[in-house]
Amino acid sequence: MSINGPVNLRYGTPVDAVDGFLVHNGRPLCAVTSQNAHDYFARNDDGNGMERGQLTASIIARLSTRDKDHQTRWNKVWEDPRCEKYRRQDSPDFWLWGHAFFEAPVEDLRHIADLVGAKKGARK
Repeated sequence: MSINGPVNLRYGTPVDAVDGFLVHNGRPLCAVTSQNAHDYFARNDDGNGMERGQLTASIIARLSTRDKDHQTRWNKVWEDPRCEKYRRQDSPDFWLWGHAFFEAPVEDLRHIADLVGAKKGARK
């Protein structure tokens, strides 16, 4: 669902970022910083959008896995200075990824994926 009603885009369909909104064929879909943008789109101005999207999804999935190592993975995130710059600052006692995480350089996302044992996408 977009801000203008239902929309169905094929996976990998390019959209533009215009004035803070993701736009397809002149129609605003959602805000660049919205949860929908984070869940369904990835910045690709560097040609790494597919990998970036795969890495962010994989990191979130890995950190959501409730097994015996759940807290150990989160402790690594909490203690890592590279992760700290992607934390939402308005949540001091609970870790939430900020918008910068979803637009992070793939090198940083690979680091975080390694840190938590997430699967990584194919590198170019």
